[in-house]
This record gives sequence, C-alpha cells and structure tokens, in this order.
Amino acid sequence: MTAGSAYTPEKQIWLIDTHCHLEMDAFDQDREDVLRRARDTGIEAMITIGSDLQGNLGGLELSKKYDFIYCSVGYHPHDAKDVTEEILSNIKSWAKEYRTKVSNPPTPPFSKGGQGGIPNSELKPKVVAIGEIGLDYHYNHSPRDVQQKVFRQQLEDAVKLRLPVVIHSREAAEDTLNIVRDTGVSKGVFHCFSGGTDMAREVLSLGFSVSIAGPVTFRNAHRLREVVKMIPDKSLLIETDAPYLSPVPHRGRRNEPSYLVHTARAIADIRGISFEDLARITTLNAKRLFGIGSIPEHGEVAYKIRDSLYLNITNECTNVCTFCVRFHTDFVKGHNLRLSHEPTEQELKQAIGNPSDYHEVVFCGYGEPLMRLDLVKRIAPWIKQKGGRVRIDTNGHGNLINGRNILPELEGMIDRISVSLNAHDEETYNRVCSPIFPNAFSEVLSFIREARKYIPDVSITVVALDSIDLEECRRIAEGLGVGFRVRNLDVVG
Repeated sequence: MTAGSAYTPEKQIWLIDTHCHLEMDAFDQDREDVLRRARDTGIEAMITIGSDLQGNLGGLELSKKYDFIYCSVGYHPHDAKDVTEEILSNIKSWAKEYRTKVSNPPTPPFSKGGQGGIPNSELKPKVVAIGEIGLDYHYNHSPRDVQQKVFRQQLEDAVKLRLPVVIHSREAAEDTLNIVRDTGVSKGVFHCFSGGTDMAREVLSLGFSVSIAGPVTFRNAHRLREVVKMIPDKSLLIETDAPYLSPVPHRGRRNEPSYLVHTARAIADIRGISFEDLARITTLNAKRLFGIGSIPEHGEVAYKIRDSLYLNITNECTNVCTFCVRFHTDFVKGHNLRLSHEPTEQELKQAIGNPSDYHEVVFCGYGEPLMRLDLVKRIAPWIKQKGGRVRIDTNGHGNLINGRNILPELEGMIDRISVSLNAHDEETYNRVCSPIFPNAFSEVLSFIREARKYIPDVSITVVALDSIDLEECRRIAEGLGVGFRVRNLDVVG
C-alpha cells in the first residue's frame, strides 16, 4: 500500500510454502489438483526441495513448468554416501543455469474449472537455494564422517554461488552448527526446526532463519511453541515439508501445500498476532531470503497490526536510540515504513478509510509523531468524529519540539498516550537514546506528569535492555501514577 491508498482488510492473503517435495511419488496421481488447491487456498509460491538425484531433476522440471514453483538443489544427509564429484558439479551447474534467467511478471491464481491454467515459464530464475543439506544422526543412513564432508562441500559451493542454504539437522546440532561456523555461511534457513530455544538462539546468532512446520500444531509440541514465541519477526519462515508432517487437523494423512494455512494460524495464535500479520511477515521473509517475487518499495502511511491501524506520518525523530528498528530495517511486521515523503492530511485520511473499523488508530511510525503536531491535531478529531479511538506513541519530547506545553491542545482528541522512557536515570537515557535536547530525561518525566491532566490513559514503555533497571522504571511509573509496560527488544508492533 502506498500513500493515498486505503487499507482494505479483505485483500487476498498470500503465503509461501518454503519447503515441500512436490516431485515425490506421493503426488503423482493428483499433482495438478494439489497445486490448484494450494493456489485457491492462497499459496503464492512454493519451493520444492531437492534431496537426491531424482528429487533435484524433478524439482527442476516442476520449476520450469509452473510459474509459481521454485526449487532448491542439493543432497540430503541420508544420501550423502551416493554423492560424487560429478553430482556436486551438476548441482553447481543447475544452480548457475537456472539462476541467470530473466524474471517473468507474476501470474494470477488459478480459476476453478480452468483448462489446466498453469503458465509455462522458462525465463524465470528458479533455483533459489542449495539444499536440503545437513546432518542426520537419528537414522545414520550415511556414515557420519561422509555426511559431514558432503555437508561442508555443499555449504562452500553455496557461498561461491551466493545462494542461501536449506539445512536439515536431526540429533546433530553441535556438529551442524560447528560446520556452518567453519564455512562462514550466514544466509539460509534451518528447516522444520525441532530443537529447543538454546539451539534456536545459536541459529539466529549465525544470521539464519528458522522455519516452522506442521508439528507446531501437535498437542505435545510444548518446546517448539516456546521456540515460536522467541523467533524475531525477521527470522521466521513457515513450511509444510509435504508430503510429510501434516498439521492438525490433517495429521496422519498426506501433507500438501494448501495445509500451510493450519500451521500459519497456529503460529499466529502462539505469537499473539493475526493470521494476516503472520502471512505478511513470513511471505516478506521468504521473498527476501530466496529472492523471489516482489517486495514493497514504498513506505506505507497507514499499516495494520492485529486489529489496530498505525499511522506513519514522519520518519524524523529527536532521539537516536541504540535499539531503534529503523536503523536496521525498513520493515515492521512485514510493512515497509521508509517514507519517500511525509503524507498530507488528505493522503492520510484516504489511507485510513473508516477509523471505526479498528480497535484504535495509533500515531506511531518510524519517527516522532508530535514533530507534526498540526497534522495530529487535524487528523485526531476527524478520527474521533468517525467513531474511532486515538492513541499516540511518543518519545515524550512534544513540549521540547514545539516550545510550549502542547498537552492542553490534545485534550479530548486523544484516548491513550504511551511514552517511551527507556531508562531509569538521565545518564542511562542520554547513553541509550542520544536525545538532541539537553535535560531531555527530566523533560520527559514532566511531560508524563502533565499528560495525566488531559489524557485519560497514560503509560510508560521501556525496552528490555541489560543496561536498563526495569524495576526502577516500574517504580518511576508508579510514582507518576501511570501504566507501565516492558517491550522485548525483538518485538516491534
């Protein structure tokens, strides 16, 4: 959505199945029906994963035949004993050949009752990763030393090819991580993750994504659900691993890409976000990691998270916080927030649409909203008149920015205000937030005290950093008589 376009929640929600095996015999009798169901369900793209010679060849053929199917090439640790120098050479050749083609425009989803309707696309770059590679010490179908050698070779080839890797690791976490570190690979995904939170932290520290599959829906998946809670938005992917590991309610039957919606809904529930949020986040992540599809290029003026609408009215700020997400990415919850220009009143109203469609409308983007006080004072009453609720997320510099006490001017316009304090004393505030104003910390505390006189609901938020005394911040909030909330560093929006 670009400036001037209204947010429409009824838009089609798309997912990407980042790991499936569509070439396998399990789909020979009804493959086209499986693909049609996937597209009708909202699966934008699928990556079919090579694991042996036939799997690689089948994946390449499918990726040539279907515009929305991509593939990876590689050898699974089960089959490492069969890998020869010729096979490794073939993998590199396939990756180069299918990587240098020109992209076609995206195609629309299937329409039911069509005559096949599957476009042929031999011009689109289709090999998007090296994989499925890794180590499996559960079955040991190949000797461990052979698995390690072949894994290392394929990782080194991926670095040379500048492709991400798709890693399988089962009961081999320590060796897998050590080999990844040794080869310097930092772009890829640990698929169908089954480790605990400690391993997940190691994987994330190496720069890898973590992909979650159907087992997260199983009743006894307590450890996996804890992992799902702690993965940062930017590192989360989803998959089916079809035809294996069907999610509830299809457990015990052949899996297929259309079942990805069940896994997505379960993960969204665990993370406390909407299905729409989860789809947007994971689809963006898949596109960025594997270089497929289009990514939003323009910053959004109004963006939805859960059931609230956020207004991104400026990217300017009077703090330079060490933890601020805007210094690391253009995206929050899958939304591009890097503005090309500051929106006008008319653009903002058009982007909002009907304010009563949302739980609340929040002035909160990549900058400090009270730097555009006049716009806030025009838009907030309009939102209220239309039946909406208004919240402002601010750094508390509004009076400093505008050179006066602005809070009386906001009375009756604002239902809630949340002030980012992020420090327990002035020295810490200056170090963590680097404000452009002197004495900013004491001025923020004064702003909070004053806000209580004019705004019904006032709260303080603090980011959980080692350098911040959270309990002292809590005592500050209690002393000011306002609410208090701690935000985890990797949780934005």
